[in-house]
Amino acid sequence: MKRRVAIVGAGQSGMQLALGLLGAGHEVAVYSNRTASEIFEGPVMSSQCMFETALQTERELGLDAWADACPRVEGIGMTVRNPEGGKAIEWSARLDGPARSVDQRLKIPAWMAEFEKRGGRLVLQDVGLDALEACAAEHDLVVVASGKGEISQLFERDPERSPFEQPQRALALTYVKGMTPREPFAAVCFNLIPGVGEYFVFPALTTSGPCEIMVFEGVPGGPMDCWADVKTPQEHLARSKQILETFLPWEAERCRHIELTDDNGVLAGRFTPTVRKPVATLPSGRQVLGLADAVVLNDPITGQGSNNAAKSADIYLKRILERGGAPFDAEWMQQTFDRYWEGYARWATDWTHSLLAAPKPHLQKLLQSATHMPAVASTIVNGFDDPRAFAPWWFDPVETDRFLEARAREAVVDRFDRRDFRKALGQFTTGVTVITTRAIDGRRVGMTANSFSSVSLDPPLVLWSLARQAPSVADFTGASHFAINVLAAHQHHLSRQFSTPQADKFAGVDCCEGTAGVPLLDGVIARFVCRNVRQYDGGDHLIFIGEVERYDRFDGEPLVFHSGYYQVTTRHPECAQ
Repeated sequence: MKRRVAIVGAGQSGMQLALGLLGAGHEVAVYSNRTASEIFEGPVMSSQCMFETALQTERELGLDAWADACPRVEGIGMTVRNPEGGKAIEWSARLDGPARSVDQRLKIPAWMAEFEKRGGRLVLQDVGLDALEACAAEHDLVVVASGKGEISQLFERDPERSPFEQPQRALALTYVKGMTPREPFAAVCFNLIPGVGEYFVFPALTTSGPCEIMVFEGVPGGPMDCWADVKTPQEHLARSKQILETFLPWEAERCRHIELTDDNGVLAGRFTPTVRKPVATLPSGRQVLGLADAVVLNDPITGQGSNNAAKSADIYLKRILERGGAPFDAEWMQQTFDRYWEGYARWATDWTHSLLAAPKPHLQKLLQSATHMPAVASTIVNGFDDPRAFAPWWFDPVETDRFLEARAREAVVDRFDRRDFRKALGQFTTGVTVITTRAIDGRRVGMTANSFSSVSLDPPLVLWSLARQAPSVADFTGASHFAINVLAAHQHHLSRQFSTPQADKFAGVDCCEGTAGVPLLDGVIARFVCRNVRQYDGGDHLIFIGEVERYDRFDGEPLVFHSGYYQVTTRHPECAQ
């Protein structure tokens, strides 16, 4: 069923959502307060370094027009300055998939043109409350993707998720060319100056070609909070070089011959990181839904801004398409945000907040350990792509020690490069399941697994495996029954939800009960209720054997996993009827 959707804001999240909805056959209007040419010729808007899974959401919509032209960011390097001006910590690691940064002055005008080419309606209007009321009256759904201005204040601040009431950093961007490339591979060079702030720099693509984006994050009131008296672009460049010469001479060395990409390649400002409630009620009583920065505005210290925008747009798109012809009511809006919050934003926000504070002793220990433990460095670096990977060991000193002990054990016994070995194993395509059970104390327990396999038809046996260190080991070993729920193609959000540490993984999940109270997920393509027969040693995993007592089979396409990504299946052309 064709729906009418209005999107206020033509940034990363708004345009990505709009193009996705348009491609699915819906009628979409995007409201922008600037024309494409005004954006292209205007000042830079962000640093927008996007990591692999966020880039994948663009590829799925055919929006990755700059993949060949944009420099690849192959990894991340970390340096911590000591009080004497030298390096207390220095290490680097490669990303599993390259990151890229495309200047939004390039991307957004191109997406706006593509949107109109595909039949979308682009409205050049600064939307206030009256215009928003008109939009809500004319459309089935209004999504607010603008994090600034009058209408953003419609969304109530969530005090439980917003610990800050003031800006935590003085921010500045400087787009330059002529910087000496980093060796041996291109990376985000992240520098931490305790008590002063942070500086990171990485390759990007801007309106005039390849460049480097310098990002300065100064502690308010400190020596890097020094942009108020800067009047011209050249003064901004000079101040950027002065900061590096004062605090980071190794970075200053790379900048001997830099110049601005253009006079609009500078930006300075500050804002308060804020999480807002996602549903706003207009004076008429109609509701509108907030998206990305409009409701989750994080400091750019972890480079999550555009990643946040892309992933929220992807989740909202799938939620809208799943809705069919049902109304987009306030309950649906809240559940849509909750899926985004629990599946990504919560973890990115907590991680970002942790870096805005002075490093705690266990974090100092982690960063120091990465200098001589490549597995630790790699895990931290790839957490930039998926911040869920930081829980719980980044936040809890006890879990930090467990994490480091586990990585140390792995280093002793590893015969292969663990990262490369995992990639090789990932070449085998699998389905995706959620294994569920009922714990002895009555709790519902669930986890994502792609290790499911059939064993025997007579008797009907299946197996799956669980890491020995998983929190749910005792629950599954002590349960009389478990269920294997084979996910459908549209249920990738459940795969993420059940693989993410949280208090209630079943929140918002439709399910019923099977034998011994085992939860059975709705909407799957198959379910197997199994008696827990026995477990076998499987190295760092336990192998569970279950005897199938009942099963259900439903029509639908499977969710599959290959090479680190969710995929959908297509029939082989030689096998087509």
